[in-house]
Amino acid sequence: MRKKVIKAIFPVAGLGTRFLPATKSIPKEIMTLVDRPLIQYAIDEARAAGIKEFIFVTSRGKSALEDYFDDAPELEAALRKKGKTELLEELKSTNMDSGAIAYIRQNRPQGLGHAVWCARRLIGDEPFAVLLPDDVIAAEKPCLQQMVEAYGEVGGNMVAAMEVPPEKASAYGVLDVAEDMGSVVRAKGMVEKPAQGTAPSNLAVIGRYILTPKVMQNLSRMRQGAGGEVQLTDAIAEEVESGQVHGFRFRGQRYDCGSKAGFLQATVAFGLARPDLRDELADFLTHMVALPKAAQ
Repeated sequence: MRKKVIKAIFPVAGLGTRFLPATKSIPKEIMTLVDRPLIQYAIDEARAAGIKEFIFVTSRGKSALEDYFDDAPELEAALRKKGKTELLEELKSTNMDSGAIAYIRQNRPQGLGHAVWCARRLIGDEPFAVLLPDDVIAAEKPCLQQMVEAYGEVGGNMVAAMEVPPEKASAYGVLDVAEDMGSVVRAKGMVEKPAQGTAPSNLAVIGRYILTPKVMQNLSRMRQGAGGEVQLTDAIAEEVESGQVHGFRFRGQRYDCGSKAGFLQATVAFGLARPDLRDELADFLTHMVALPKAAQ
């Protein structure tokens, strides 16, 4: 019987330079889509998938991220006094039980693979998930929950995957597909950021993974890959020959919130999905689209 996936790693040590000057003092993961930080979307997705232990790989300047998940007794008391029960419930959803979150420092940036490896002692010999908060996925059933269910059928290592235009494949890790079974594909290879025109497919890996402890062993060799960094994709690719690497075509819409354009797109999409904001926001967008036409 396969072990349940109850541990998840959240690599949040990046400097967020694409969002300067905001990220000079605010961790990128605390930036909000409407009124919820990026990290809250990732945490909620992990909870829905049955994750019980949350491991954050952080760096200097991330204290606001750690504070976000603490209790706020003064604020809770103020909301309770004013009878703002709905806001109080919203606030409580951000609290984490004592001991549920562990924080590990990555003392210098050496790539995603190195960040994941930093959590090796807390993972031990158990399977684990990795969630990149930059990738926000809107789905009826959360992406990681879909993956956990598929993992229960095939085991091994699993990466979330989606089709991308061929000309954009060089920006991703890309799967070389051995067998296509619909939502699940078996990989015969993985390439991190292939040169333009050399990608083995257009099936790109995005920021959700379910991995075996063997991947941690592979990362321990600290082999440098693309960009001179320790790449998680390379460590996963070492497991391909065993037939234990699968891609999973998730059902949902992924937003790349690591880019300004993707962050803005996600903000609009999540705003339009909110009943309390939809009408006013839609009217505004319609007005903005009409302005250039009126000026012609």
